[in-house]
Amino acid sequence: MGFALALEQDGVPTIPVSTHVFARLAKATSLAAGMPTARNVFVPQPVVGRTASELRAYIEGTDPVLKQPFMKGVIEGLTQPLNEEDLKGATFERSTPRLLEPDTEENLRQLFIENHWTDYLPIILPTEERVEQMLKGTSVPGDKVVGRLRPTAFREFWQFDVEKVAVNAVMAGARPEYLPVILACAATGISARSSSTTSWATISVVNGPIRKEIGMNDGIGALGPYNLANSTIGRAYGLLSQNLQGGSVPGDTYMGSLGSNWAYTACFAEAEERSPWSPFHVDQGFKPTDSTVSVFFGGWYTQSGFGPRETWKDKFIRCLIGTDHYSPPLIVMDPIVARAFVDLGFTKQSLREWCAENAMMPAKNYWDDQWVTTLVRPLAIAGVEPFATRLKAAPDELISVFTPETINIVVTGGETQGAFKMISGRLIGHGPGTADQNNPVSLIDIWR
Repeated sequence: MGFALALEQDGVPTIPVSTHVFARLAKATSLAAGMPTARNVFVPQPVVGRTASELRAYIEGTDPVLKQPFMKGVIEGLTQPLNEEDLKGATFERSTPRLLEPDTEENLRQLFIENHWTDYLPIILPTEERVEQMLKGTSVPGDKVVGRLRPTAFREFWQFDVEKVAVNAVMAGARPEYLPVILACAATGISARSSSTTSWATISVVNGPIRKEIGMNDGIGALGPYNLANSTIGRAYGLLSQNLQGGSVPGDTYMGSLGSNWAYTACFAEAEERSPWSPFHVDQGFKPTDSTVSVFFGGWYTQSGFGPRETWKDKFIRCLIGTDHYSPPLIVMDPIVARAFVDLGFTKQSLREWCAENAMMPAKNYWDDQWVTTLVRPLAIAGVEPFATRLKAAPDELISVFTPETINIVVTGGETQGAFKMISGRLIGHGPGTADQNNPVSLIDIWR
């Protein structure tokens, strides 16, 4: 839609073409752009992997949404003049009431469900008293703007304040002392409810003294639902994302084909005291006494293993080249694994370098990845490295999939097994409160 708008502004008549499963989204997008009567045409899903003759049949066939010849819709959409309804456009009421009308608990819970304000697990109703109590967890005024969120790049940002974050923290069952961490997550500008067809999710890693102050778990079951702080911080981040960005409704503001269970609650602390390496936030330029949260955007894949055993190199290589190549791995390892790598002579940096050097595949396989083609190839054509060099490689030439700086390692776990996970996770964010605004790690301490 955005590309079509740009062409129209340059005087080139355009009409968006979508697959039929996106018909509802196309209508919602047109409305969000202030063009509720924008003309769209549709072809069947899927288009990826179809032959040229199959795609031609779509064009020569019937529009599955408009129930007319596809080309008839294209020609009419490009040639018919705008009418009065087209020119009227759309306006929106952007203010929302601070309070709901009083009602029974049962009716209010049903209202929250009907309006898609929950993740469909039971919530704590955010009464004025409970929100006021939650706000005691921060010295920052309730009306201070925290940031802006949106589910996709073509929707406008929604701005929100501390009180709105506190409302969602109450709903999630969080305690007031968790609020600074939740605010820091919200301030990254990264939605935990992004609307990607590939079912993105976010994973949040907490570092620094606040982990122990609020009782976060970095031991047995660190990535699981076994700790109040871990679980409710992650859940609050998800709830505030959907409620403070304009929704997360399947078929409308959420289009993840499979979805992701990471989206329920994916927050854990690093086991800094039991790691043989420096903490993650220190590697990113922070002091050990700083408390931070780092948001990793991904959740596409999870691969697991044990070791490093005798054949660990083969295992790591299989996992690395089995990833979605656009999304580098966040390697989460038990302290047992980290110490074993130290015994083999690895530092954290040298292990990252080893992974990058050995994650090799034929160039034709790399460029056959859908999202590499869609998102990385334009960078390569523009001359951006290392993608430009990868594009020049012969089809059967082995190329590196990742660079060391895109591979991240975090140590956590209860030392009951030498286990590791490689999780799709690209470090992303805007890092408010840091000396370097380009640092994606968010400082929690400014929200205390």
